Amino acid sequence: MNNIFDSHCHYDDHWFDHDRQAVLDRVLGEGSCVSYVNHAATDTASALFGIECAKKYKNFYTSVGFHPEFANVLPPDWEQKLEELYLAAKATGKLTAIGEIGLDYHYEGYDREKEIEVFEKQLVFAKCKDLPVIVHCRDATADTMELLKKHGSRGVIHCFSGSGETAKEAVDMGFYIGFTGVLAFKNAKKALKALEQVPMDRLLLETDCPYMAPPPYRGQRCESPMIAEVVKVVAQQKGLTTQQVCDMTCDNAKRLYGIHTPE
Repeated sequence: MNNIFDSHCHYDDHWFDHDRQAVLDRVLGEGSCVSYVNHAATDTASALFGIECAKKYKNFYTSVGFHPEFANVLPPDWEQKLEELYLAAKATGKLTAIGEIGLDYHYEGYDREKEIEVFEKQLVFAKCKDLPVIVHCRDATADTMELLKKHGSRGVIHCFSGSGETAKEAVDMGFYIGFTGVLAFKNAKKALKALEQVPMDRLLLETDCPYMAPPPYRGQRCESPMIAEVVKVVAQQKGLTTQQVCDMTCDNAKRLYGIHTPE
């Protein structure tokens, strides 16, 4: 199979510190099954990494945004910084979205009110710039969905871990749903139920690398080509060929992210 679009990855992670360039050269090089990757920024340094890679690699795209885990430590001028990052990314012609933004109620010590404030301001920013959002939602479904509805946002709920009912609600709102290697896990019943509610024209595939490598790579550093294992699961569940899944999900990502390439 070929034409895989990894719609959400983190090649700036420390797991790639010793061989990052070699990995990207291989993943995006000739003969790879991967056609495109989209870097999901999490803070200023992450966004700058994505911008530089977008300049260097033809099929590397990037977002800009602040992840909820950093809501408590953002500087007072973070909104100005977001504007600067937006302009720098836009200048590359490779800016896809505002993200990774959202809510994370999983860990103790996070300031939920601050998370909501930062998330909401970034939703407003994205709408003003006519960009989709890449949404992180962990143990915060009700508040996340409420804010997305409030602001009439569009985009993708990445690394989807919610119920089938939530998946259907998000799709009905116009959102795309991103699935990771979790779909291929042995205990993936909840994820497979959610997949049933997602039509093929709203489905994105992602690694969230370096995390959540699918079988048979469990425990290893995840890389974009491993999406092939998720493609197999989707193909079986949807009654399609693996190449059809690759082509359809690639088209979906390009549509969402506003990527126009010669056929």
